[in-house]
Amino acid sequence: MGLQRKRSVSRSRGAARPRRGVLQLLPLPLLLLLLCPGARGAAVQREAEAPTLYLWKTGPWGRCMGDECGPGGIQTRAVWCAHVEGWTTLHSNCKQAGRPSNQQNCFKVCDWHKELYDWRLGPWNQCQPVISKSLEKPLECIKGEEGIQVREITCIQKDKDMPAEDIICEYFEPKPLLEQACLIPCQQDCIVSEFSPWSECSKTCGSGLQHRTRHVVAPPQFGGSGCPNLTEFQVCQSSPCEAEESMYSLQVGPWSSCSMPHSRQVRQARRRGKNKDREKDRGKGVKDPEARELIKKKRNRNRQNRQENKYWDIQIGYQTRGVMCTNKTGKTADLSFCQQEKLPMTVQSCVITKECQMSEWLEWSPCSATCRDPASPTGTRVRTRTIRQFPIGSEKECPELEEKEPCVPQGDGVALCATYGWTTTEWTECRVDPLLSQQDKRRGNQTALCGGGVQTREAYCVQTNGNLLAHLNTRKNREASKPVDSKFCTGPVPNTTQLCHIPCPIECEVSPWSAWGPCTYENCDDQQGKKGFKLRKRRITNEPTGGSGGTGNCPHLLEAIPCEEPSCYEWKAVRLGDCEPDNGKECGPGTQVQEVVCINSDGEEVDRQLCRDAIFPIPVACDAPCPMDCVLSAWSTWSSCSHTCSGKTTEGKQIRARSILAYAGEEGGIRCPNTSALQEVRSCNEHPCTVYHWQTGPWGQCIEDTSVSSFNTTTTWNGEASCSVGMQTRKVICVRVNVGQVGPKKCPESLRPETVRPCLLPCRKDCIVTPYSDWTPCPSSCREGDLGVRKQSRLRVIIQLPANGGRDCTDPLYEEKACEAPQVCQSYRWKTHKWRRCQLVPWSIQQDIPGAQEGCGPGRQARAITCRKQDGGQAGIHDCLRYAGPVPALTQACQIPCQDDCQFTSWSKFSSCNGDCGAVRTRKRTIVGKSKKKEKCKNSHLYPLIETQYCPCDKYNAQPVGNWSDCILPEGKVEVLLGMKIQGDIKECGQGYRYQAMACYDQNGRLVETSRCNSHGYIEEACIIPCPSDCKLSEWSNWSRCSKSCGSGVKVRSKWLREKPYNGGRPCPKLDHVNQAQVYEVVPCHSDCNQYIWVTEPWSVCKVTFVNMRDNCGEGVQTRKVRCMQNTADGPSEHVEDYLCDPEEMPLGSRECKLPCPEDCVISEWGPWTRCALPCNQSSFRQRSADPIRQPADEGRSCPNAVEKEPCNLNKNCYHYDYNVTDWSTCHLSEKAVCGNGIKTRMLDCVRSDGKSVDLKYCEELALEKHWQMNTSCMVECPVNCQLSDWSPWSECSQTCGLTGKMIRRRTVTQPFQGDGRPCPSLMEQSKPCPVKPCYRWQYGQWSPCQVQEAQCGEGTRTRNISCVVSDGSSDDFGKVVDEEFCADIEPIVDGSKKMILEETCTQPCPGDCYLKDWSPWSLCQLTCVNGEDLGFGGIQVRSRAVIIQELENQHLCPEQMLETKSCDDGQCYEYKWMASAWKGSSRTVWCQRSDGVNVTGGCLVVSQPDADRSCNPPCTQPHSYCSETKACRCEEGYTEVMSSNSTLEQCTLIPVVVIPTMEDKRGDVKTSRAVHPTQPSSNPAGRGRTWFLQPFGPDGRLRTWVYGVAAGAFVLLIFIVSMIYLACKKPKKPQRRQNNRLKPLTLAYDGDADM
Repeated sequence: MGLQRKRSVSRSRGAARPRRGVLQLLPLPLLLLLLCPGARGAAVQREAEAPTLYLWKTGPWGRCMGDECGPGGIQTRAVWCAHVEGWTTLHSNCKQAGRPSNQQNCFKVCDWHKELYDWRLGPWNQCQPVISKSLEKPLECIKGEEGIQVREITCIQKDKDMPAEDIICEYFEPKPLLEQACLIPCQQDCIVSEFSPWSECSKTCGSGLQHRTRHVVAPPQFGGSGCPNLTEFQVCQSSPCEAEESMYSLQVGPWSSCSMPHSRQVRQARRRGKNKDREKDRGKGVKDPEARELIKKKRNRNRQNRQENKYWDIQIGYQTRGVMCTNKTGKTADLSFCQQEKLPMTVQSCVITKECQMSEWLEWSPCSATCRDPASPTGTRVRTRTIRQFPIGSEKECPELEEKEPCVPQGDGVALCATYGWTTTEWTECRVDPLLSQQDKRRGNQTALCGGGVQTREAYCVQTNGNLLAHLNTRKNREASKPVDSKFCTGPVPNTTQLCHIPCPIECEVSPWSAWGPCTYENCDDQQGKKGFKLRKRRITNEPTGGSGGTGNCPHLLEAIPCEEPSCYEWKAVRLGDCEPDNGKECGPGTQVQEVVCINSDGEEVDRQLCRDAIFPIPVACDAPCPMDCVLSAWSTWSSCSHTCSGKTTEGKQIRARSILAYAGEEGGIRCPNTSALQEVRSCNEHPCTVYHWQTGPWGQCIEDTSVSSFNTTTTWNGEASCSVGMQTRKVICVRVNVGQVGPKKCPESLRPETVRPCLLPCRKDCIVTPYSDWTPCPSSCREGDLGVRKQSRLRVIIQLPANGGRDCTDPLYEEKACEAPQVCQSYRWKTHKWRRCQLVPWSIQQDIPGAQEGCGPGRQARAITCRKQDGGQAGIHDCLRYAGPVPALTQACQIPCQDDCQFTSWSKFSSCNGDCGAVRTRKRTIVGKSKKKEKCKNSHLYPLIETQYCPCDKYNAQPVGNWSDCILPEGKVEVLLGMKIQGDIKECGQGYRYQAMACYDQNGRLVETSRCNSHGYIEEACIIPCPSDCKLSEWSNWSRCSKSCGSGVKVRSKWLREKPYNGGRPCPKLDHVNQAQVYEVVPCHSDCNQYIWVTEPWSVCKVTFVNMRDNCGEGVQTRKVRCMQNTADGPSEHVEDYLCDPEEMPLGSRECKLPCPEDCVISEWGPWTRCALPCNQSSFRQRSADPIRQPADEGRSCPNAVEKEPCNLNKNCYHYDYNVTDWSTCHLSEKAVCGNGIKTRMLDCVRSDGKSVDLKYCEELALEKHWQMNTSCMVECPVNCQLSDWSPWSECSQTCGLTGKMIRRRTVTQPFQGDGRPCPSLMEQSKPCPVKPCYRWQYGQWSPCQVQEAQCGEGTRTRNISCVVSDGSSDDFGKVVDEEFCADIEPIVDGSKKMILEETCTQPCPGDCYLKDWSPWSLCQLTCVNGEDLGFGGIQVRSRAVIIQELENQHLCPEQMLETKSCDDGQCYEYKWMASAWKGSSRTVWCQRSDGVNVTGGCLVVSQPDADRSCNPPCTQPHSYCSETKACRCEEGYTEVMSSNSTLEQCTLIPVVVIPTMEDKRGDVKTSRAVHPTQPSSNPAGRGRTWFLQPFGPDGRLRTWVYGVAAGAFVLLIFIVSMIYLACKKPKKPQRRQNNRLKPLTLAYDGDADM
């Protein structure tokens, strides 16, 4: 296929060439087939090998499809046949045998496979360098070399740990990165410290060696160079030796391993022992039965001890060592060369080493998990084994006795584990009072508060069933689960406080009173008697809610006045008809017919039939004036009644008037009446001023009505479940206004409000509590010491509080009882038995050693130990291993004194102290036996018989340590603000105490218990926690008047800041930005445009200006009174100030008029203008008309056209009207609300097209669309004070001992503050110091020097002791030694190990040996860093051992110096810099220093090392020359260099000196003086003059650059002077005079000065 593809590509490339013949294009075999038909058979045979023109092509495999998940899926792909040139052809053209398959089996991945398959990530391999483009590496490595590291990633089936196809894992998660960039850090060479000072000379006389060493500070890393020699030597000479130096020294070898004597030797020794015993027994012959009994008991006890000591098989054997004599070259010589009296011991007793022996493992314990838990599906199981034989003398400890492994509970009946979750009680009732500020006056009446509040609940932990639905159902049915310990619930605790809302009662709002109605019957359906009532009504405009519900809180809506002659229906005149003269005449007396309608007592038009009993209005008499008669206007309407009722001093009156329109002629015309006849008065509102109304009391409590049995199902009313019907009653009385209660007959009975109504009783809620929790566990089965009476308790939680008369919570919520007295804990102790006899090395082994004595000398002895209970009873050995501390020593060295040895008694106890400081105490021993006679035993220097010790001094002093604690209130005392405890909202304040720890020291500066200083451990100091004070504002001011008298305006009220908050009090609300001290509330208000109206009286008679006395007519002026009056439902009532009425609307008070002459036509007043058609347009007109009242006489003026027209002009006589909506008010709450839901309102205005607000009726008449929402709900954020939990109990001390221990307690925020609530305090954690306790610990002392007994070198021992030390716990206090009794209670652990190593073997080098020093201390932990940044390779520490040579000729025998590294965590970055001292002549010291100040070798870059030598080559030999820092010869100051052609200094020549004199120097002459040596002090006195040395030549003999600069400057200055002289001498031209009268503008520059 590959070949074919290649060929097809070459063909396709050749497609661009000129097309050849078909035969030319065909391959050769095909060509032969076509040309030679005989060759066809051969072609068929070779068909398989022949290249073809057609190839099979395949598409990518599709998605794996299948019904089931797993390996049974199928995926398909497209397969097609294509020509080699790329175009698709029929399948039949391709070979069918080679057709690829179009489907294959595959693994169908489903979502649940995610749990079975996962990527396994291999570790990253080593970082390999990337071959950089430029092969040259930089001289200085800055950060390191970039590299790449690779890892293996495979998809695995997790449970079988088998590899799977990558496609399965890729379905869930893309394949992680296979490679990543990494860094190969720069090579780090070994860094070593400075050398130590030279040691003492190895020999006190003659020629010796002295050495100095250094240690490794940082090891070589990342291919850095190795460490240099850590040791340097030099030969040292002392005074010549007087005696000859010893060439030989006695050397002891190491002890062999411990072994038992051979059986032959043992038998011989045993035989000898038995013979001795027989001789003893023969001598003693025990016959006494008591003695026999004692021996029997002792044997039994020994047998028992042996039985108990089966765990320790102690066998005492012997070990040997070699002793040889070596010369200083290290070669062995004969022992006779080492002259010594007594040779070292070569044999000693020892204990045979035994390894630990264990029993087999016991069976596995049952699985700890007894139930299935989906969260942690595994438990653990344990198996144990016991120690059969403890190790003796072995370094290896016994292995673990217990083994654990995870397990899964087996079996079908394994139940699900109990799961736990939080559940909560019901929310308490919503309370507003926690939101009130300190100053709020509403605290006194909390029941009426509403709006935003806070409610709380309790959360407790319960066991939840596996089935969540069942759990929810039980919560619903109140079958509450019992509480369990909170530690079982791991999830977050549900919130226990939340904001809530108490709906505010909407106050009842009523409309204004209507006008008084006519006198009507109480009930028109039952018209009885002559008594009636006049009524006036108002309606509810805003239904009240809350309170006692219904309309009970509204004021009375009806008032009644008793009246006589009532009627239910009457005729009402609508308009008067024209005056019709009698008898059909044209003028004279006549009548006017009234047009009437029938109305009821409410003024509504009704059927005319209902007024059949009412008096029909009679026609009104009138006069139609004849020509020449007096003409009067029509009567005005009756004025509003002057009083609403009539009494002794008040009487209601109404007035109407008319005026003279034209006077009568002198001849025969009817004269005009007197002025009094132009006005009429009538009485009105004649009823007495006694107003009555029904007054209702509040609705009483809802009382169950037993008569209603049908209503027994639970229903909901107002969203609350109700269980039965009840009845409510209220009191209704008849009240006379301004008097009080009167008899009910005075009020209209039919309008009496109802006194009883049904109500729904809410369901009773009983108290529901959870079952009791389980009893808290009592302390464990035993106790140590007397810890007082222990108690156990249980509790339950109220989950539903009683309501609506339900059963109260009377049962106790908490119970406790005393625990049964637990038995005292059993404690165990090791019992040690008597030491057995001292076992020596068998005589058969040591008898050949010179100087050995039989039956005496050093040996070892063993003893038995057993385990006992504290009361002495026997216990198993494992109990003591666990509880009784370390095992006592089983063997010890012992000595059987020989005849020459000194023997003493044991030391006595120390004598008692008398308490005085400086006193001593002693202990003694005495010489016993034959030793008393030996002189050497009496040598008190070698064998002291008395030891003294200073008595401890009891002088103590106390010192305060550490900082003061926080101010802490006394426990249990909480100051509650204003006497109200609000849960979680308590601020702790008031007087508290702060504490400082006291430490007690003895006279040696050692820390002791504080009780020694008669202190309880603290200094106390009173402190004050200031109480928070909230922002204090004044009360609300009264509302201002509405800003507009007509239409919508605003009214405002404000609060002023009285006191700012402090100490974390509640902050002030956002103050007004203009006046920072005010808080405003703005609400819209609406002023009725008709509340004040202009009222006019009729026009006066036209007063003619030029009176024609004969005609009494002509042009004149007439006037009328215009008054501003308050408008009421009964009409204009009283006169008010004119400014209250709209001045633009004020009618005219005077006008020009024409008084018609007697014979002229008289017309009536103009009627009202007709309305302009909207929209206003000048092409439309409005008109008004007047009617002729008197026809003209024959000669008089005829009646004019009684219609007047004018065009409609916008904003003059024609207006457009539109609604305008005001801005939203501030969020307005109920008076009793603090916060929460409020209402924002806005109002509609009717605005005229000229911008004037007018009465809403103008817009309403046009039926304009109102699409605005006038009210919207809003939210005033509740000022929730921060609420905190109680303080937690004090924690354990952070340190068990020392000065720095702290106890901490914390509290948490249970409700964050919101809005203007009191913010949370910053102090959420308090600490106080712990009482100071001394820190005692065991500490090793220093190792003693290596001691080789009775020899000069070889294998020896070194020892150290452990001592009890006290410290204050700080890192810089290394501790002071105290008596061991202080550490008696502390487990003997030193440096983290229980195993005490107080003695170890060591090697003392022989005089000529070459040896390794001890390990240096571990270096500081150092990180691999670049520019102070850690590269993440971890820290490293190092230590080293240097080589010490004692003889130069033995150098070839020296070991290699050693280096050891370990990784560490708490590393730091260090930098290395070159440091240099000041130059001393031509040299200085240069060294490398670490950033912490340690001088090192290595670490600094060699490339950047500063020069330590600056001597010139060749040296500077010319007079007055010196070698400069640049290693070139320079001349001293005052001399100039003259250089040779090869740039070397030839000579230094003296240059002149310019002295510039100062004011003090009167002599201004110029001196020349010799140049001074730069190091010599100047001879010029101070302040005499300054000296400049001008050196025009450089060190190479050429002119300096500045000389050229000065020359150029002088040239420029010369040209400038010449040109200035020329310009000055030149004759100037006269300038042309140009007149410029323009003033320059005056510019003022303001520089910020306020006085400008």
